[in-house]
Amino acid sequence: MYQDEKTISEKEIYKGRVVHLTCDEVELENGYKTLREVIHHPGGVCIVALDEDENVYFVKQFRYPFKTALMEIPAGKLEYGEDHLECGKRELKEEIGATAEKMTYLGCIYPTVAYDTEIIHMYMAEGLDFGEQHLDEGEFLDVTKMPLEEAYKMVMENKLPDAKTTAAILKTYLIKKGK
Repeated sequence: MYQDEKTISEKEIYKGRVVHLTCDEVELENGYKTLREVIHHPGGVCIVALDEDENVYFVKQFRYPFKTALMEIPAGKLEYGEDHLECGKRELKEEIGATAEKMTYLGCIYPTVAYDTEIIHMYMAEGLDFGEQHLDEGEFLDVTKMPLEEAYKMVMENKLPDAKTTAAILKTYLIKKGK
């Protein structure tokens, strides 16, 4: 069974504000040498914010790579070394203006395993208390809510294509429905 690749060298191609790209030379188990392009990313957090009526809060924002606005659950990028729970609390406050009495960890996902180091931590937030949004400069989004049942149906009908949103909604739905 194929288990490992040995890094021989790493060449920096680009270092940006969010990502860092390297081209690594690796040796495979059979001795063959090849290249791996790797996007290094600090990771992120996403939050399924549920109110007392089991409505889920979404943000709709323009996503440049896809040239369209997408419905997503609140989320944000981790700073290197930052605690993901604290990041989740910050993003919940920034994006929908809420704090949560209870934050339940839903696990993490690796959204793009072939060439990206990003790990996204997922939370379910309950006992919401709403105040003011604190959007980042240059961040524009609309907040909407819908019943968890409707969000689940949208996932199943491929109407919420964002991977973190899909995974977190499915996990939340299964927890809340006792499955």
